[in-house]
Amino acid sequence: MTHSSQASPYTPPFAVPELPFEEAVRRAADTGTIPGDAGPLLETVVDILDELDRPDKHFDVLQVAGTNGKSSTTRFAAAILAGEGLRTALYTSPHLVRYPERMEVCGRVVSDAAFAHGVSAAFEAGRRVNARRQHAGLATYTITPFDLLTVAALVIFAEAEVDVAVLEVGLGGRWDATSATNPVGVAVTGIGLDHMRILGDTLAQIAGEKAAVIQPGRFAVLGEGVHQPEVWPVMRGRCAEAGVVPDVPVFRVLHEPASLGDELRVEVRTRRAAYEVALAKPLYQAQNVACAIQLTERYLDRPLDAGALARSLAACPTPGRFEVVRREPLVLIDACHNPQSCASFISSVGEIEPARAERPTLLIAALADKDAEGIVRALVPAFPRVRVTQTDSPRARPAPELAALVADELAREGRPPEDLVATHASVADALDAVTRAGEAIVAAGTITLAGEVAARFAAW
Repeated sequence: MTHSSQASPYTPPFAVPELPFEEAVRRAADTGTIPGDAGPLLETVVDILDELDRPDKHFDVLQVAGTNGKSSTTRFAAAILAGEGLRTALYTSPHLVRYPERMEVCGRVVSDAAFAHGVSAAFEAGRRVNARRQHAGLATYTITPFDLLTVAALVIFAEAEVDVAVLEVGLGGRWDATSATNPVGVAVTGIGLDHMRILGDTLAQIAGEKAAVIQPGRFAVLGEGVHQPEVWPVMRGRCAEAGVVPDVPVFRVLHEPASLGDELRVEVRTRRAAYEVALAKPLYQAQNVACAIQLTERYLDRPLDAGALARSLAACPTPGRFEVVRREPLVLIDACHNPQSCASFISSVGEIEPARAERPTLLIAALADKDAEGIVRALVPAFPRVRVTQTDSPRARPAPELAALVADELAREGRPPEDLVATHASVADALDAVTRAGEAIVAAGTITLAGEVAARFAAW
């Protein structure tokens, strides 16, 4: 533990023109990209943070990269550190319902006012950087929504005087906005085919982008999900280049959940101690808990308090991960969004209800930059009926295209076409239909679907 916090409280070095909350949300949304000539670069975020006198230097940073499990690992790690008595911040993405959900301080989502202030500071700093570049005859930066949100979070965390912030990487690792900070330690969770248009179309290429967070002077934790034959040599090679000896947590499942809400019990062994923890989570969370335990123990440089660990994990929410948002009729959401995470989700479904015929209807959506074919192959065979929809995301795979993939998968299995119940133009249309039918559903395939369904039932 380094405690990089500076002695004096942080404040931005210039007067911040405060945006109303609604305007801050607009700036943070996909439509809020600030165009420039230089394109989106990691240097953009570095320069904006420099303009703000580096708010991230006022606390320690832990960074979590990966394809599968990084959100849960980030949440578990933040909860564990809070249970150890530290003022802890959490940064995750995307949100399920509202933008402020991406940022937490001491276990609480930041207020709308704090969110608006953070975005305001980031926006003004970006404006100043680009004005100076333009005056110097340099190309102006394209400032993306994720750039703004990341800088906003760091400002909020510094002003809240946190001890440590756990940051979830948004995309990849090498060029991600969170990599503009200087973490004291990093973790890499599972690797799968993700953002293939940007990161590459093989596991090795994607692993290389994510492994770039491993740098000299940082400790590194490598989770269970990086041991695939294509991935492990990449991770091991990156650690060797950086002169880092990685920590690899070892765990075994002591008890698998037998029903929804049943306990998962896991033993986790590190270099310092052995821990036995119990939590009401599906089986796939075992590796994420193990990774978070290793990450936090290494950061603290001592064994964890067993009692505090148990309490922290038991109380830690994982929104959108095997989450029941309505019980009668059942509406269960999961943010699985690639073939690997979908397979883990289906494994958990099978533990609770082995018979496909007794399971709810699947409501499926996907994004265009994901492996939709793999998602369909992982999810569709596990459910007796399927409804297809598309989310409001501009990256959404059109529902008719996804429905064609579902129909092909049903035909491949020799199932009747009637198992594809309907194709809906929007999530709202789909939920209206299942409500009229009194139908139980499981919504999966993309994080944006989980968020839209969660928002609908939170409003009821």
